[in-house]
Amino acid sequence: MPRANRYYIPDRVWHITHRCHQRQFLLSFARDRRAWVGWLFQARKRFGLCVFNYQVTSNHVHLLVKDRGRGEIARSMQLIEGRTAQGYNWRKKRSGAFWQDRYHATAVQTGNHLVNCLIYIDLNMVRAGKVAHPRAWPDAGYHEIQCPRLRCRIIDRQALSHALELASVERLATVHAQYIDAALERDAIARQPHWSEAVAVGTNEYVKSVAGELGIKRRRRKIYTAGEASVLAESPASYGDGPPPQRPQFPPGTLLNAQFVRSKPSANL
Repeated sequence: MPRANRYYIPDRVWHITHRCHQRQFLLSFARDRRAWVGWLFQARKRFGLCVFNYQVTSNHVHLLVKDRGRGEIARSMQLIEGRTAQGYNWRKKRSGAFWQDRYHATAVQTGNHLVNCLIYIDLNMVRAGKVAHPRAWPDAGYHEIQCPRLRCRIIDRQALSHALELASVERLATVHAQYIDAALERDAIARQPHWSEAVAVGTNEYVKSVAGELGIKRRRRKIYTAGEASVLAESPASYGDGPPPQRPQFPPGTLLNAQFVRSKPSANL
């Protein structure tokens, strides 16, 4: 199974994605999705996690955050995913993995590239054909971006507005709605794998900068273009995408752990 990256750089924005084990629909029940959101609030409260957006689907999650350099992302993910899995397994009298391997983190440049990632997350369930508009899916950051909560706030609307390069937080809801409407009018809802599979997305200078900060040797990573963005691809080797290891072959009669490798029966016998 591929091993997703867990890179973090202070002051960078990261799009985190994680699937349920073997892509099972373990988050099909609203109570489990609400539990995930509840633990996200606890992570913000306990560790100061700076959240820009999120969405919980039936078999995976999206989380858009800013790294403040205090180790809050790793601690938050451990809390959110650990408690969500524990609650589900306890209720279902189930044991075993809930999440599929590691979560993946993609660095996203602020400004227009962040706008595109934000809207990509919002349109996830539209893309899946479950709803016609993001407002119809309750377990998402869309609602708080549009209408700030008085209590139990999760989205840092001030930090998000700054990262989107808006003049003021008062413009956030209006501009965000315009982005959504424009994407729906263009029918721009197709899946874009680079948002959940790449190391970094932004300008060419940005992705090269991220590669340098992470100590990544670019000759081993491909930088390609997706629309107006440059994308630093993840190394296939780091995901374990190579061929599976081959079982060594030994001649008949070789002693291995006190057992003999027997030859196949002859057709003539």
